[in-house]
Amino acid sequence: MSKGLSLWFASSSIFLLGAAGISISYNGWLALLLGVIAICNIGWGFVIKAKKNRVNGPEAE
Repeated sequence: MSKGLSLWFASSSIFLLGAAGISISYNGWLALLLGVIAICNIGWGFVIKAKKNRVNGPEAE
């Protein structure tokens, strides 16, 4: 996975988890939704990395 794409997934996951943490005191359902979206975002990053490694081979990183 390229460095830019890795940075995107890392920063978007941090943003989503931070927003979930802030929203805990305001709305629990919103915090739960943001947490689930953050976990899906992290999982999507791993899926993309695995697909790129399968196509290019692990030594391409």
